[in-house]
Amino acid sequence: MTVKSYFQNIYDNVKSISIGMKITLKYCFQKTVTVQYPEQRLTFAPRYRGIHEFEANKCIACDMCAKACPVDCIYIDKTAPRKIDKKTGIVNMSDPKNGQLVRYAIDYSKCLFCALCTEPCPTDCIHMGKLHDLSSYTREDVVVEFAQLDKQNLRTPIPLWMERNAGTIPWVKEEYDRVKSGTLATTAADIPSVK
Repeated sequence: MTVKSYFQNIYDNVKSISIGMKITLKYCFQKTVTVQYPEQRLTFAPRYRGIHEFEANKCIACDMCAKACPVDCIYIDKTAPRKIDKKTGIVNMSDPKNGQLVRYAIDYSKCLFCALCTEPCPTDCIHMGKLHDLSSYTREDVVVEFAQLDKQNLRTPIPLWMERNAGTIPWVKEEYDRVKSGTLATTAADIPSVK
């Protein structure tokens, strides 16, 4: 090793370290982008796919969504076939020929949020919602029984964090009231169906 190559190696190392430190210091003094959730609202893309919203009064229990699901996380039980009234667009429960939707459940420990279940639905009764967090204490709590929720006039489950923060955080209260009233999330950015 010559003296020239020795000093060249030192120069290359110092140059390399200075380039790395320049990049590091640039990011070190940038404004942080951490969101103090749930005090601050997270912003999602317009086509964000969250926890499903289900309209049981439109569901004919045709099993198309369950067949389309790549991970088999949708469970449907019915007593008999269900038919939609063409005038109202909902299932006529006063008709004795119509069956009951006994169970419509989605296991969110398996769900990929791929939205493949929403496409084949002939009645558009299942939609991708805007809620993103279904944290819970047990695995059984992530299996959402939508048929039971419909009896409470809900379209989607109310997460624990929403129940706990609805009284103190304004945007959470607004979202909590929307879910509690059974109003569907906006579908303004959804891809329109081709007919």
